[in-house]
Amino acid sequence: MKPAIAGLYAITPDLADTGELLRRARAAIEGGAQLLQYRNKTADAALRGTQARALQDLCAGSGVPLIINDHLDLALECGAAGLHLGGEDGDIAAARRRLGPGRLLGASCYDRIELAQAAVAAGADHVAFGSFFPSAVKPGAVRPSPALITRARESLRVPVVAIGGITPQNAPQLLDAGADALAVISAVFGAQNIAAAAHEFRKLFEARHEKKPETL
Repeated sequence: MKPAIAGLYAITPDLADTGELLRRARAAIEGGAQLLQYRNKTADAALRGTQARALQDLCAGSGVPLIINDHLDLALECGAAGLHLGGEDGDIAAARRRLGPGRLLGASCYDRIELAQAAVAAGADHVAFGSFFPSAVKPGAVRPSPALITRARESLRVPVVAIGGITPQNAPQLLDAGADALAVISAVFGAQNIAAAAHEFRKLFEARHEKKPETL
């Protein structure tokens, strides 16, 4: 059974220091991150391999799925739980064939429901939209409305990930719209206390679960 896409989805910052990367990732997991994505846009292939294998060891020991951003071969080589592809990072259908049915496959869909529809049809099992708020990581990114989350949940019937400038203060409107997971970089890994920052997000998901009405 594939891991669930739910909760705080922590995305690693670009770091050359593997030891520091592991320290920060461990703190995020201890604080409540339920998924970890390895994303490093500045590393060369050798460093990406070293870091991905180290993070996979950490995640396997912590029971947290590791998802690799962009690099299909790396995801397979290190035994990650899945792969995430951006709009120009690879063919979804080809990636699904190589990953097989048991690994996660996510797709960035920005502000476009038609991209999400095509991704799901090609084999993606979850989709991501954003940037919902101003983001230092991608300052020029498109800005969808939270209503897109609701529309995607209702029409696609797959988990929806929200990304972009998300903080504990603005996250509730995305959760209210139906986001299954919140993908966060800066508000977690840029915090002085990473574990505490992750825990603030975890509390939001716990509160949402507690207020859901019971079904008969």
